[in-house]
Amino acid sequence: MASKIFMGDMPELMENILNNLKNDPNSLYSCALVKRHWCKMAIPILWQNPFPLNKKPIFISEYFSSFDEDKIYILKEYGINLKISRKLFNYAKFLKDLNLSDLESKAREWTNLNLVKLISSKTYFDALVNVVINLLLKLLFESGAVLHKLDISFSESFEFKPEIFYSIGRNELLFSRLQHLSLSVMPEFNIENITIFLKVLAKNITSISSLNLVIYSNFESRLFHSLFHAIIRIIKSQEQLKQFNLVGEDHPTEFYGIISALECQKNSLQEVRINNCTYNKEFEVLKDCKNLETLRVFNCSSELLNLLDCKISTLEVFDCLIDVQTIPLILENSGLLLQQLSFEPANYGEDSHEELFFLEALKSFCPNITYLYISNIEFSIQLLELIGSLQKLQFLSLWLWCFVDDNIQEEELKVHVIQFAEMLPLTLQYLDLGENWQPCIDILLSHCNAPLKKLLIYRLNDEKHTRALIEFCIRNKALNYVGICRYYSDLDENFRKEVEAHVTNVALLPRERIVVNY
Repeated sequence: MASKIFMGDMPELMENILNNLKNDPNSLYSCALVKRHWCKMAIPILWQNPFPLNKKPIFISEYFSSFDEDKIYILKEYGINLKISRKLFNYAKFLKDLNLSDLESKAREWTNLNLVKLISSKTYFDALVNVVINLLLKLLFESGAVLHKLDISFSESFEFKPEIFYSIGRNELLFSRLQHLSLSVMPEFNIENITIFLKVLAKNITSISSLNLVIYSNFESRLFHSLFHAIIRIIKSQEQLKQFNLVGEDHPTEFYGIISALECQKNSLQEVRINNCTYNKEFEVLKDCKNLETLRVFNCSSELLNLLDCKISTLEVFDCLIDVQTIPLILENSGLLLQQLSFEPANYGEDSHEELFFLEALKSFCPNITYLYISNIEFSIQLLELIGSLQKLQFLSLWLWCFVDDNIQEEELKVHVIQFAEMLPLTLQYLDLGENWQPCIDILLSHCNAPLKKLLIYRLNDEKHTRALIEFCIRNKALNYVGICRYYSDLDENFRKEVEAHVTNVALLPRERIVVNY
């Protein structure tokens, strides 16, 4: 089997292997140098998304290598020294993921690097960058590329040239498989220009499954009405929109019919994410989305949560006020279906009664939770009882703002921590603990019998905690990773070596390498 793969006799399997390396360009480049057959499979993957900000802009010259003399002359007229060498591949055709903001950023860098002489006028330089971007877009759009993802966001100086719309018309397949669309609607946009582009887009796309919008607060210009109308047309023209993400800047109160347009997608919509928005009656359309499975709400008014009476399996509520009437109602409605819950209230520490009401509702209605993230509430008996009742729990993150009482006796605290450790269900594979657990990490590890595969702690900075971790690693044969949240780079080398000397099957890593977020 292995020999057939390396000989190239199983191209589909080999392509799957290389696709798994798409976020590792160095490995893909190495694969491309092995043999001609691998090169033909690796190069298209490498050029699916060449514009991320961490890459150098020299690859743009590879695109321009297919230019005819007329376009090369245009660039030379603007003072750009372009050296052309013919390439083996039509790189532009491989494009699948296009972020226009990244493209603009790379075009600016590339233009600056290739100018024959310095330009002091910002206006002239912006105009020149605009020429480069439009030439590049024309090339990409006419290459035969088929986009899967498009992110539309520009600086105020950018403008689509008329020939770009003509280029879109020449490639009928360009948006035929577009699944993910993102759009930032900013007041400084060239509104008429971007509106024309969105209208063209609305005529050519029907396959979007996820739509991400960034809306700024309270536009006053009438010109924006046509832009919002174009966005509404895009929403209504999709066959099955499954995910909708709305981010508000400065908590907008008006949405110009965009949310109401989701009425057309009420049977397909499965996930809604709302960030930084003020309640508006348009949100009532979400009541009709009976197939909604995932709701993520960040820094929004509690009235928005009052709208929901659907049964959902994933709920995220961050930086919103705890509402003793709303949150328990959502938990009751979802009941046995709720499997993933992330909860971080904005009014932490203000009313312990509301916290206890939330914990009691969660314990009563939602026993099937497998992923639980709770932050900014107190350590309490009710919290202990909740954890003990979740017999299907696999992932647990507890970033508490304090323990029950600042005046709690040390011996009593120790008893509570032992109870917590012993109550952890035997299904638990992942435990993530924040800073306030740090003083009693050794106690918790000494009494924990859950077969954890991943353990995340705040820091490892003394002998007592190091010894407790080593003993836990030896006792728990399932553990593979320990993540350190704070000052991983400052981790005492002696502690690191001591852990690694006693435990060979556990890797000590920065928290961000192994953290799990749903």
